[in-house]
Amino acid sequence: MTLELGWHVGTGDGLDVTSHLQATIAAGHFAITAEIVPPTAVEEHLFLDKAKPLHGLADAVNVTDGAGAKAHMCSLAAAALLHGAGIEPVLQLTCRDRNRIALQGDLMGAAALGIRNLLILRGDDPTAGDQPDAKPVFDLDSRDLMQTAVGIRDRGELPSGRAVEGKAPFFLGAADAPVDPPHDWEPVGLKAKIEAGARFAQTQFCMDTGVVRRYVARLAEHGITEQLAILIGVAPLASAKSARWMREKLYGVVIPDAIVERMEKTSDPKAEGRAICVELLQELAEIDGVAGAHIMAPLNDEAIPAVIQASGLTRGR
Repeated sequence: MTLELGWHVGTGDGLDVTSHLQATIAAGHFAITAEIVPPTAVEEHLFLDKAKPLHGLADAVNVTDGAGAKAHMCSLAAAALLHGAGIEPVLQLTCRDRNRIALQGDLMGAAALGIRNLLILRGDDPTAGDQPDAKPVFDLDSRDLMQTAVGIRDRGELPSGRAVEGKAPFFLGAADAPVDPPHDWEPVGLKAKIEAGARFAQTQFCMDTGVVRRYVARLAEHGITEQLAILIGVAPLASAKSARWMREKLYGVVIPDAIVERMEKTSDPKAEGRAICVELLQELAEIDGVAGAHIMAPLNDEAIPAVIQASGLTRGR
């Protein structure tokens, strides 16, 4: 599958230096990203031990920013550790915890550390975490933060007009939740994210390829898939219980009953969950308009390298 994104490696969007993820997508290869939640820890090896098995398998690895509205090793430090270990990071930045001055500083720091891929997010409300009295900031929304990154990258300036020296060749991403589109549904949110500067989107878990096909077909009708690389979120499920919890507790998750039933009937749920994920990856790679997959496995990180290898989609990375 060749993906035409309306931009080319090394040109446009201020991308004088490209990331491996951007180059993979621009070349029309099926991209695979993975996600790691940095630990509640202060030692480097406690993070890198989780990440190193993904070296040479994932095109890039996301590091979350205060996932679940809980404190973890900060995403900027975790991304820098990945970069230093030869693993390309996707730095997640949320609007929840820092004001615009701090976020602008993080963007400049990310560029200085060689971090190219950014996923810009709103962030969970603190009431969802284990310190519900924490004060949310939300000085910027995700679109404002995206436009701030574009200003630093393309114009070399902060929103105040102050000049920023040097190059910041960011490859900018956003999040989305796939839907089985009603006849009158339009991708208004994704259009706004593209206008703000997003060039890839990683989605919530959507483990129904029928829904994926209808979702990306509707996006294609609106020209979205020519401008935005869609990476569909999948998981190597650990149990039927966890699948049901994800459907009930996480916004936008799509896991069909047939998958839950498979997990209920098996004598080895983790092996079955890996097998289902491999099947999904292989099928997603054949769907026009799908640029790749984003594999998330909270509390089951060790399953991610196995499913990537078993999928046969590594292209000898």
